[in-house]
Amino acid sequence: MSTLTVAQPLCLRHPALRPLCVRARAARLIVDQMLDRTPVRAIYPDGTVRGGGGPDAPVLRIVRPDSLFERLAHNPKIGIGEAYMAGDWAAGDGTDLGALLTPFAAHVAHLVPPALQRFRRLVDRRVPRNQRNTPDGARDNISAHYDLSNAMFAAFLDPGMTYSSALFDRDVPPAGQDLEIAQNRKVERILDLADVGAGSRVLEIGTGWGTLAIAAARRGAFVTGITLSTEQLQLAQKRVAEAGLTERVELRLQDYRAVTGEYDAVVSVEMIEAVGEEYWPDYFSTLNRLLAPGGRIALQAILMEHDRMLVTRNSYGWIQKYIFPGGLIPSRTAIDDTVARHTGLVVDDDYRFGQDYAETLRRWRRQFNASWPTVRAEGFDESFRRAWEYYLAYSEAGFASGYLDVAHLRLTRSAVR
Repeated sequence: MSTLTVAQPLCLRHPALRPLCVRARAARLIVDQMLDRTPVRAIYPDGTVRGGGGPDAPVLRIVRPDSLFERLAHNPKIGIGEAYMAGDWAAGDGTDLGALLTPFAAHVAHLVPPALQRFRRLVDRRVPRNQRNTPDGARDNISAHYDLSNAMFAAFLDPGMTYSSALFDRDVPPAGQDLEIAQNRKVERILDLADVGAGSRVLEIGTGWGTLAIAAARRGAFVTGITLSTEQLQLAQKRVAEAGLTERVELRLQDYRAVTGEYDAVVSVEMIEAVGEEYWPDYFSTLNRLLAPGGRIALQAILMEHDRMLVTRNSYGWIQKYIFPGGLIPSRTAIDDTVARHTGLVVDDDYRFGQDYAETLRRWRRQFNASWPTVRAEGFDESFRRAWEYYLAYSEAGFASGYLDVAHLRLTRSAVR
């Protein structure tokens, strides 16, 4: 199935639309200034070279400049990704896409000239209301990503099908480490953080394909796992049955807001990014309500700096349009403020491993490209391939540059209310 389509630029289809063409020319002037602030080399079809990088810098090859700059003129935040999907630009020969995008991520706060930053409000588009994470909206948003195809995800994830950052051994170079072992290390650390053991009542919010639930059950815990993805649920239930753990694991298609009961441990791995700022109070209030006295909450959360989150939180970007509708990465400050205002919880442990995520994404992208014939056989087209290549490299660059981070956070009830 073809899930993504990118229309030919309006200026190319309708030459009469001269104002858009004028904006496209202005976009080129701005982009050239941005390139000159970044340690890369951009090569135009006519041989023109721009960029602040030397001979060994990553190379950006501009294939169709008219098309590229029209897309950027129409919507800069979405247009750059759509332009990659359409083949308007590419990494140069010998340049890795992730390595090319990392300098841009590292300099993102300073790429736009200060005189132009005041026009951000004229460029940014609001997140569509149909992406709000109401109970119905959240199911649609999750389905748009996670119900694409289990076979597609299996083509590039580790055999345990863990779709979140691995945790590599700090004493060994990551390149020589097995991804599945690193994923299992992450799972066990989360369970340790939540003090999961024999007899523990565990709730997992966002159970994925069941790896963590199976690991917790093997410790002797009783696990309730919830997801909004029908594809994930079916495969996770099959994996639990094959592991002989159906007596200890119950998996449901259920929104976190609808869960009742009391749990000694609540765990959630990279699910908070799908909650949405509007519903953070509901999310943390629900965790507080479900946690038994003396219990622990362990989250794995992607984070960004608070000032960057404030700038981007209401802006509609390429990731929300094509990859994660309804998604927003929180800051640690935002989490602390929400927890303090709406719960009796406190974050008492924070372990960061952002560079491990860069390595995880690097592995996924390499495997995705190597497995493209398998993915294509599921009905996906070339536009989809380029979208996912860009998404994985874009995300890798965020972690490699330090623009993004990932953390294990433990929450417990505060001694003082």
